[in-house]
Amino acid sequence: MDFYTVVLRQSAGYWVALCLENGLVGQGNTQEDSISKLKDAIDSFQEVYESETGIYNASVSIKELHEFLTVEDEDISSDIYELRKVYA
Repeated sequence: MDFYTVVLRQSAGYWVALCLENGLVGQGNTQEDSISKLKDAIDSFQEVYESETGIYNASVSIKELHEFLTVEDEDISSDIYELRKVYA
């Protein structure tokens, strides 16, 4: 079982989970829901990545991470982030 580094961010009333190893995201009403959807996305991506050629796979750059963390959201008065180790 592989593990992934995930950054969680609350945005517009939803939680968004970003996988740093591959740039995939999951979104949900709760942290756990967003992680569950991210795991589904990782599983789906792995199937395609292993069965087809020419599929791009790269980790998130510092610039992309900065953009993810600094997206402005007027609905939220304070930013909430969390870093997790997730097994998928």
